[in-house]
Amino acid sequence: MRRSRWQDVTYRNPYLFALLLLIIALAVNILLQPNLVASATLNSNMRVFLPLILVAIGQAVVMIGGGIDISVGAIVSVVNALLATQIGINGDPGTATIMMGAALFVGMGAGAFNGLFVAYLRLQPIITTFASSFLFAGLALFILPNPGGGVPSLFTAFYRETILLGLPLALYVIALTLAAWALVRQTRYGRYLYAVGGKPDAAYETGVPVRAVQFSSYVVSGLMAALGGIAITLLTGSGNAQVGDPLTLSSITAAVIGGTPLSGGAGGIAGPIMGAVILGLVRNIISFANVETWWQTFVNAAIIVLALAMPGIINLVRRRNV
Repeated sequence: MRRSRWQDVTYRNPYLFALLLLIIALAVNILLQPNLVASATLNSNMRVFLPLILVAIGQAVVMIGGGIDISVGAIVSVVNALLATQIGINGDPGTATIMMGAALFVGMGAGAFNGLFVAYLRLQPIITTFASSFLFAGLALFILPNPGGGVPSLFTAFYRETILLGLPLALYVIALTLAAWALVRQTRYGRYLYAVGGKPDAAYETGVPVRAVQFSSYVVSGLMAALGGIAITLLTGSGNAQVGDPLTLSSITAAVIGGTPLSGGAGGIAGPIMGAVILGLVRNIISFANVETWWQTFVNAAIIVLALAMPGIINLVRRRNV
């Protein structure tokens, strides 16, 4: 069946709905917080948004490949617990750097664990990663039974206070990830990822290494969750074995808002980045407007339902007007 013009536009630009929501959220935030775009305020917001942005990017990669990763929040908690216990507030910068590098391998290892069961043992992604989330959460509690520990103030200050050319460090990190994704999209692997997520059987018949691509998407998700864990550790300066719990559903919400369908084979990372920022701005609006916190859950749910239903609603309206 031939796609409508709207479907063609949204297929080529899956982030359009997220962009519209982002503009609205920014406008409301500026009304409540006029200095929102000031350098210090922008830095304060973006350093808080960055952990979810990084996790949402990894989640989007898995979803593009036709899967889903429910364990990303637990991987963040493992990384946070590991850094907080193995470095400590008084740890030396050399040890901290080494442990942060090791944390990336831990995240990739956790992603490889998920990928092994999903891609090669052919278990359902949502069940597999849901089960592994309990495994990783238990590991985080084993490493750090009680909140505490931390990282040297040198690192936390660098993360919290670095502003280059008037722009916060988080924006440079986002720019690097977007540049890396643009390069990946041009490679054979990028084409394979979309093919596997869209029609895995057809991709297999044309010689695409479906299992290897699915496996690698979970490794990427684990890597991005580890980066999110490092970011949240530098943000808080301490350890908590449950710090990553809220990020799992938030990362899925951000990806869906950003135009990455749960069915796979479409989307990108620009939309999920905007989706994560939107969720952060919604929290700000709720805070500045002095409304009940349960509204955040309600608004998040309403946004994700609207994001899923909007293409169908527009097509329905168009058909009725024909």
